[in-house]
Amino acid sequence: MTKNCLKRMAVLLLCGALSLGLFTGVGLAAETIKIGVAGAHSGDLASYGIPSMRAAQLVVDQVNAKGGVLGKKVEIIAEDDACKPEIATNTATKLVSQKVDVVLGHICSGATKAALGIYKDANIIVMSPSATNPDLTQSGGYPNFYRTIASDDAQAKLDVEFALNVLKLKKIAVIHDKGDYGKGFAEFAKKFLEESGKAEVVLFEGITPGAVDYSAVIQKVKRENAEAVIYGGYHPEASKIVGQMRNKKMNTIFISDDGVKDDTFIKVAKEDAEGVYASGPKDTSSNPLNVAAVKAHRDKYGEDKGAFFENAYSATLALVNAIEKAGSTDYNALSKALKSEWVETPIGKISFDQRGDAIGAGFSVYQVKGGKFVEVK
Repeated sequence: MTKNCLKRMAVLLLCGALSLGLFTGVGLAAETIKIGVAGAHSGDLASYGIPSMRAAQLVVDQVNAKGGVLGKKVEIIAEDDACKPEIATNTATKLVSQKVDVVLGHICSGATKAALGIYKDANIIVMSPSATNPDLTQSGGYPNFYRTIASDDAQAKLDVEFALNVLKLKKIAVIHDKGDYGKGFAEFAKKFLEESGKAEVVLFEGITPGAVDYSAVIQKVKRENAEAVIYGGYHPEASKIVGQMRNKKMNTIFISDDGVKDDTFIKVAKEDAEGVYASGPKDTSSNPLNVAAVKAHRDKYGEDKGAFFENAYSATLALVNAIEKAGSTDYNALSKALKSEWVETPIGKISFDQRGDAIGAGFSVYQVKGGKFVEVK
């Protein structure tokens, strides 16, 4: 046999093997569906991002154990943004360069907003379990954005109605951390308070995140005789404000958002956390899927689930379900599936409206009692 014949046979054999996908890394058999998971995996707000990463992993483990989706295994590619907008853009660029099919994240509204345009240009669906800023919607210019949590306007309205109709407050100070999330929530709270005509906003002011001393703004709250503070922001600053108010013997009621409704707030603020109110996702702990998800988390990680775990778990299920129903990871097909299909999740049976908000998701008010957040009935 001539050398040319041997070469031709080798080429034919190689082509046949390639067409059958017999070589590792070649053909459909070796492909994976990539889910990017972006959020605070380090830093002060890691207690928000790590539960979401774990939730995604638990769902993916279950999906892969059953054979994957569309005959392919699902792969998680995690990138840390530390909840900082300036890092989130790099995080998004990394995920796009790694050719992720969809993204679970980001966690904080500011980081999400910074990253969304990059995903938008790449035609990648993004679903957050916790970014509540109202402008992060399809009507706000981000057709690729979805979330499994209600928006800040709904949350602020709930907190204001609780302050006015349940606590019967008349003089309220509204404070925020100047960020997209905290300031947005605070502005809605101020708006709803003023529109109600039932209470006076005696102070509206921003603070500097990461500062050690908040005595200046606390003194203003005291001088204005505010009965309560409604705070927009996250738990690191909230714990300092509450602690410093209590050190000054101020019994001012403290009401905040889901950025504070985290066990880390209680661990840091300790006894000063007692009595604090914070809104957060509705308690769906009796949902059988929720029970199973929480048990799976404890079995695997040996500790409590943390904030936004159920929302992230539900978001991952929704993304996987949409891929399965769409029959592909095509952007338009996924968009259609997310808005037309329903999926059972730990937060209930959900689909998504034209803004990208989850139909069926909502908030409740919680209070710290005995060192734990308890839903106010």
